[in-house]
Amino acid sequence: MSATGRESTPATSPGALAGSLREATFVRLVSDATGEALAATGLLARALDDTPFQASVVRPFEDPGRTTETDITVAIGRTQPTADVTLTDRAAATAFEAARELGTADPALALAGTIAAGDVDGTVAEAAEQAGLDRRPGVAVPTADLADGLAHSTLFVAPFSGDADTVRAALADLGIDADETQSAELSANDHRRLASLIALAVTADAPPRAADAVQRALRPTVGGPFETVGGYADVLDAVAREQPGTAVALALGHEAVHEDALAAWRTHARRAHEAVSKATTGRYDGLFVARGDAMPTGTVARLFADYRAPEPVTLVVTDDRAAARTTDGRDVAEPMHAAADAVGGDAIGTNDRARARFDASTADFIEAFREAV
Repeated sequence: MSATGRESTPATSPGALAGSLREATFVRLVSDATGEALAATGLLARALDDTPFQASVVRPFEDPGRTTETDITVAIGRTQPTADVTLTDRAAATAFEAARELGTADPALALAGTIAAGDVDGTVAEAAEQAGLDRRPGVAVPTADLADGLAHSTLFVAPFSGDADTVRAALADLGIDADETQSAELSANDHRRLASLIALAVTADAPPRAADAVQRALRPTVGGPFETVGGYADVLDAVAREQPGTAVALALGHEAVHEDALAAWRTHARRAHEAVSKATTGRYDGLFVARGDAMPTGTVARLFADYRAPEPVTLVVTDDRAAARTTDGRDVAEPMHAAADAVGGDAIGTNDRARARFDASTADFIEAFREAV
């Protein structure tokens, strides 16, 4: 039987959430393993002031358990039967507004969360601007080292993704010495030329939607604990999937984990970009399928859907896991549940994204998903 996640969850208002948290004497925050959910978790945890809390990041299909009795359990980015409150849609934006009502809200973390979700919230963007977080020309990376930042970004896919040496060569063609020049040292004109390089590299031979998808990596906002807020979003999303313990510490604002978080981000990016470059792909009517060995299916599905897939529905399959994304507004959760049911697996997801685990051949699962779509 499919796991929970098929049913829609009523939206939780920021005011109601803030009121519940204000009255609690102990709070449990259970975050999905995504950058948006992680950011929302950090926003709420920081706003709790002296209220004790427990925060954790739980990967898809893992059991969050319940190790401590709490007044309120908040599930963020995921459904959980034992949760008192569930935040799914606009998780980071809702958490930010609730945190403001409680008195403490970090606009850089909130903005990073909405960037990680792929849909920058207007209220959050306005708050970030009012807080003095300015945008500049260029590309969103988390590191001062341009070659490192561009090679390991998962905000886009370019011919040099995953290869810092190739990035250095591309920068040299622009007259930028990546070994001598840090991101903050570039002139505004150099930042613009770099953004043009990325935009052209990303959109060449790509579906039209790539031009829109790459926008979240361009004209970045400066602020937060990393070089740019967009880079912060990239790290949050990667570390949530790779190292849940480090992810929680990062969201809580602990500077000591920054290097560990960046290491997890690099590992995640290398795995994702290698999978994109080596996957076996197939195209069907309305469906694009990518198969490969062990890989971060959620990130790979997003990258294919945004930058490579010629069809509106993307399915990524590896071993006993799968992830699906759609770019035309259709629901992929129901087909994913149907495919999982057909092969005796489990599925979770809502609307434009879904995941599955199964104990069957990849060919059988792909066929079941094709029939469901």
